[in-house]
Amino acid sequence: MPQIKLSAIPTTAPKKTDKEKTKEALKKVLEELDDLQNLLYAEHKHSLLVVLQGMDASGKDGVIRDVFGTMNPMGVAVQPFKAPTELEMDHDFLWRIHQHVPAKGMIQVFNRSHYEDVLVQRVHKWIGDDTAKKRFAAINAFEQLLEEHNNTHILKFYLHVSPAEQQARLEERTQDPRKMWKYNEKDFAEAKLFKTYQKMYEDVFRHCGKVPWHIVPSDQNWYKEFYIAQTVRDTLKSLKMKFPKLPKSKNNAV
Repeated sequence: MPQIKLSAIPTTAPKKTDKEKTKEALKKVLEELDDLQNLLYAEHKHSLLVVLQGMDASGKDGVIRDVFGTMNPMGVAVQPFKAPTELEMDHDFLWRIHQHVPAKGMIQVFNRSHYEDVLVQRVHKWIGDDTAKKRFAAINAFEQLLEEHNNTHILKFYLHVSPAEQQARLEERTQDPRKMWKYNEKDFAEAKLFKTYQKMYEDVFRHCGKVPWHIVPSDQNWYKEFYIAQTVRDTLKSLKMKFPKLPKSKNNAV
């Protein structure tokens, strides 16, 4: 995959993108998604894994609520990945991930993912470059396994926010009573490592790009949500799914 330089990619919507028209378009896309998710569940041939990565306060929770929250909860599951537990640390780094991959007919959303083990751990120098390279290879093999042996389609989104927008959102958590529950003083310390995280993300994009990454301008939530919803919609439409028909024995009995 060609080298991605995040500093050269805008964090805002393309110029002349109309906010109100985009919001109206999103409503229609969400209606389509509801139907497509129902079709995915009924046909039971494919599954979809959506990976959400990004800096703290990049808007992963909002995407889950405003894009995937509109679908039938029977067919959508969300799994957050935080710091590994002691039990998880006793296994290989993909052990805890593999338990949550989607079954056929399901959409699975990862709020953070297996990529944390080649991001956070490298930023804090808990693993070296040699270990990271081995993990890159394992991740590529893991994603290939899902695609080739379970008909799982993978969408990987990096929510691209500017340092200024990230800081504003973190500060909002200290002021807005509705968001204070998200406050974590460690987030401010991690924000100081913004450039280091960007460098590690760029390394991830370079080494784990067989399944392509979508770099989503995320300073404006309305555009971020539209971009992701439209990409998921287009992916599901491309599967050319059909509702199962009655078995022949049932047809003859009618």
